[in-house]
Amino acid sequence: MSKLMQHGPAFLLAAFLVFMGIQKFGAENIIFATIAERSGISLFEPAVRMATGVGEILAAALLLIPATRLLGALGALAVIGGAIVFHLSPWLGVNVAMAPGAAPSPMLFIMAIAFFLLSGLVLIQTRARRR
Repeated sequence: MSKLMQHGPAFLLAAFLVFMGIQKFGAENIIFATIAERSGISLFEPAVRMATGVGEILAAALLLIPATRLLGALGALAVIGGAIVFHLSPWLGVNVAMAPGAAPSPMLFIMAIAFFLLSGLVLIQTRARRR
């Protein structure tokens, strides 16, 4: 197996997780604010947002090291799986505005599905190499 096929999916997933994770540490996030408002649980914004960002960055770091890649893939599945669950809940939905005043779009949900599948691929690849 070429080095690109061996490490490429994990590096792509790590880059996605870093990109998404860094965004959690800025100002209020419309996604988490929407969940907090619709659920009535104020803990979602900012506490759960920050914890999610930490989880994404940690999973990304673990993916970059071959010895910890399995844990990184499991962490990515957990974080992204959580995002999918919230998209399927009445608190967020599949179509969501990505910025205040923007039209709702399924883009975040589609990205979550795609990167959840990529996380599964990385998990399968990592387990296969360990055998």
